[in-house]
Amino acid sequence: MLTNTCRLTLLHDDSILRAVIPNLSGETLLTTTRSVRRRLDFDRPVDRDVVEGCLRTAFQAPNGSNLQRWNWVLVDDPGIRMEMGDIYRESLAEHLTWSAQTASHPSESPRSADDSQRRMSNSVMHLVEHIHESPVLLVPTTAGRLEGASVFQQASVWGSILPAVWNLMLALRLEGLGSAWTTLHLYREREMADLLGIPYERHTQAGLFPIAYTRGVDFGRADRSKSEAAIRWNGW
Repeated sequence: MLTNTCRLTLLHDDSILRAVIPNLSGETLLTTTRSVRRRLDFDRPVDRDVVEGCLRTAFQAPNGSNLQRWNWVLVDDPGIRMEMGDIYRESLAEHLTWSAQTASHPSESPRSADDSQRRMSNSVMHLVEHIHESPVLLVPTTAGRLEGASVFQQASVWGSILPAVWNLMLALRLEGLGSAWTTLHLYREREMADLLGIPYERHTQAGLFPIAYTRGVDFGRADRSKSEAAIRWNGW
């Protein structure tokens, strides 16, 4: 028997109830929704209806003038996902080159950083190697290009897509799913646009999101102690 500590979700056939995860308070949901990489379960299928339901929650996020100038390209075709993974991995070389050129102190790069950063790096590399195995890959886009745009224009565009993506990640967690906001493929944004048929000249990609059930749902709070010093009142 299902206990009252479990949230029940009605599946698409309206006949089967399943317990997803224990009820989460609003604060717990907001403080334990993590970027998930190593704990994504690539072997468990994800129903399209579940993802689309999460997207409808995402659509309720505020966006500029309620124009809803976004598109959500979902991919569950294994062949296309493999090609997306290839683009993602090829972008890594460009990123490492850029990082080497811009690092003022190479010895202090993440590869020689503290344990937490090494764990993060290992987690990122795990996703790089396996991202094509995710049951669903998502590329959200927003209308317009930002090259040469003013700060006002850029903030307006990102301020309309960011809340929706965060809504999506919260909704996924409530369904026992996880994701991670990745941007690595944007080094080759046009290649991804060509692969997915995205009109590159008229739409900007916001990232690439693996979507999969998580191995366990017991995510905790992250260390954000450094942010305490960033709280400022009435000026810098």
